[in-house]
Amino acid sequence: MKVCTDACLFGAIISSSNTNYKNALDIGTGTGLLSLMFAQNNLKCNIDAVEVNEDACKQAIANIYESSFKKNIEVYFSDIRTYQKNDHSKYEIIFSNPPFYPNDLKSVENDRNIAMHSSLLSYQELFKVVNNLLADDGIFYILIPYSLEQKVIQYANQVNLFSKERISVRQAYSHSYFRTIICFSKIKKECKISEISIKDDLNNYTPEFKNLLKDYYLNL
Repeated sequence: MKVCTDACLFGAIISSSNTNYKNALDIGTGTGLLSLMFAQNNLKCNIDAVEVNEDACKQAIANIYESSFKKNIEVYFSDIRTYQKNDHSKYEIIFSNPPFYPNDLKSVENDRNIAMHSSLLSYQELFKVVNNLLADDGIFYILIPYSLEQKVIQYANQVNLFSKERISVRQAYSHSYFRTIICFSKIKKECKISEISIKDDLNNYTPEFKNLLKDYYLNL
């Protein structure tokens, strides 16, 4: 699967949120990108990466095995709805880049449908799972299409998960927002709102983007 710039930005943001986590859960790990980025900044954290697609799971295992963080990350081939944590404790941080685009034209390929749409797991189901697996003082990060922001927040609120931070993402200063990064918590408080542009109008990476990605990109 292709690694997108917005996914890299998402990984950098969640990885810089804290460096003292002991356990983390990556829902729908895909290639393992987010887990690997998170492990780089959270060397003492044990990360469970769950993936329902067998081919993607094999790719994640291969990528992680070739990394310096293979002792930190355990990959599970599982549907997150039936997944159970080995020690039944709760996660301090959960993150997910769910490739669910319910209004886009669907591919004729079933695997791609699963990867790109809500055919397999709805947002409502995702938030129920997160609510069950998240510690009382834990946080959940999600990357979504900007157009679904209010609907996704509504689904989260239904299981008593509340937005504590919301970052609107656009490709360039002159572009409209196309992604939103939201951090949810079980504790209701005022939401911090900000924005970030990946590039400026001259097609150069912005200083904010460079600062976040400098530890992950070889050339910025």
